[in-house]
Amino acid sequence: MSKLNVDQKNIKGLLADKSANFLIPDYQRPYAWEEDECQTLWDDIFTFAFPDNDVNAFNKNDEYFLGAIVTYKNDNHQSEVIDGQQRLTTILLLLRAFYDKFGYMKDNASQDMRKYISTCIWMTDEFGNADMANLKIDSEVATDDEKEEFLSLLKHGLPVKTAHSKYAKNYRFFEEKINSFIAKYPSYLPFLPARILNNCILLPIEADSQDTALRIFSTLNDRGLPLADADIFKAQFYKYYEKQGTKADFIDDWKELSSGTKKIFHPINGTPMDELFTKYMYYVRASEGNKSTTTEALRKFYEADKYRRLLTDHTIGDLRILLAFWKAVAEQDEKRFSEDVLKKLFVLKYAPNGMWEYFTTVYFLSYRDEAGNLDDAGFKNFLSKITAFIFAYSLTNPGVNALRTPVYAEMLKIYRKQQCDFADFKFDTEHIRRVLENYKFTNNRTVTRSLITWYAFTFDGQKRPSSDDGDFDIEHIYAKERHNKENKLENPDNLEELGNKILLEKSINIRAADYKFQDKKRYYNGYADAKGNRHSASMIIEYCELAQKDDFTEKDIMERDRKIHDRFIAYLEAEGLLKDYKPMI
Repeated sequence: MSKLNVDQKNIKGLLADKSANFLIPDYQRPYAWEEDECQTLWDDIFTFAFPDNDVNAFNKNDEYFLGAIVTYKNDNHQSEVIDGQQRLTTILLLLRAFYDKFGYMKDNASQDMRKYISTCIWMTDEFGNADMANLKIDSEVATDDEKEEFLSLLKHGLPVKTAHSKYAKNYRFFEEKINSFIAKYPSYLPFLPARILNNCILLPIEADSQDTALRIFSTLNDRGLPLADADIFKAQFYKYYEKQGTKADFIDDWKELSSGTKKIFHPINGTPMDELFTKYMYYVRASEGNKSTTTEALRKFYEADKYRRLLTDHTIGDLRILLAFWKAVAEQDEKRFSEDVLKKLFVLKYAPNGMWEYFTTVYFLSYRDEAGNLDDAGFKNFLSKITAFIFAYSLTNPGVNALRTPVYAEMLKIYRKQQCDFADFKFDTEHIRRVLENYKFTNNRTVTRSLITWYAFTFDGQKRPSSDDGDFDIEHIYAKERHNKENKLENPDNLEELGNKILLEKSINIRAADYKFQDKKRYYNGYADAKGNRHSASMIIEYCELAQKDDFTEKDIMERDRKIHDRFIAYLEAEGLLKDYKPMI
């Protein structure tokens, strides 16, 4: 069981302790507080210390809670700060500003207060005197180019005029606040830092390990961003490349990866950088011959055996190449991919789950050439195969967890350059047909959009939407309002059949939502309004076929539904995914 040491302390009790020795570790994010946060802290502390601007209205037993500081003791007996970095750093900047101000004052109270503050900033000897060469905090943040300025400021005080870091700006902010405070309330000066040190409370939580500290942080911090797995990986890489003398190159690479992932990955959980490492994890699993359906948590996977999977000379290079590939996918790069490949990637964008991305990552890293390119024909065949399988498997075995068994097994084949054929997981023709006939294709089921997107691209001449074409909705060809108000279907369930659903641009769907079919056709085909403005037709080519009809009836729904089923089963047959194909007579 994890052990915690929790003991509420005032600022003086926490920082003046002889054993206080804090480290902001390399995997932390850079200092981020701006003037707004400092203003809030100053206002809150001032209001607490001087209720109604009255020095005598303060109750010495009152306390002001500043928050938690979550740490764990590392191998060097330093308290690595997992949570509370921002407030701890800012408090030290505030104390340093007070320390410098008291340096100009010779009265006993000011000098006593200066000595108290010094014991919070510097290590002390056995007589309680500050060792001005040794601070009580250090920073190793890999991506903080300004950390040395922070440490120098704490050691030496007032930053030079050319210093423009957040540390310098916030120090100057507090310096100005103190000067304004003295000008307005000169007799109050000793009371403010005294009440900050003695009555402002922190809750230090010392965990027995980094993992425990991170879990506590994630539980406590519901407003900020918890440390991501990628932050931990960054620290390991930093140490790895520091030993090789190439840490500067690594930092540049990391910044490039970080900014690149933010532009193209938008995961529901974790950070964009975590998503890149997750994709790469599946390639590493395949390279190790691991087809276990139990997938370890990302950090657990990479930290095994002292991060041996991560700390290799080729990992960062692989990640850069992988990011470039997914950037090309996101941007529909016509120079890198053929039109056929881009169409298949567009269809997969609406896959029932994201497993295809991990599958495709393994394929890309296994088959890429030295320039990071793929054979177009081979890639097109692969995408067609996995689209057929994933879409069908999502019908017969719903849920992404079920998909792990066949896909993980095929990932190993891909890595070994063997044929991806799903030989052990083929479908029974009649079973697939029954599933298609009985499945409830409601709009909230992801496979509904998957299948109608796939079906749209089975028509010759269907163009690929660009990023400028906007979003698509699922259109009911036979409108729900038509059924509810005018012509009721014999079987209301037919409203939700695939035969009654088709992709339609959101902009058109908003206008055509509840019209009769005869009126809808006008919107599908494009039209000129009373002002002569031309409204574009839908780019979904099947509408050209539908527009030839005078009406779209319940019989048409059923006929189109069967056509979709037959075409999907024929697709599975063409991809060699059926055990025994039996065409309908």
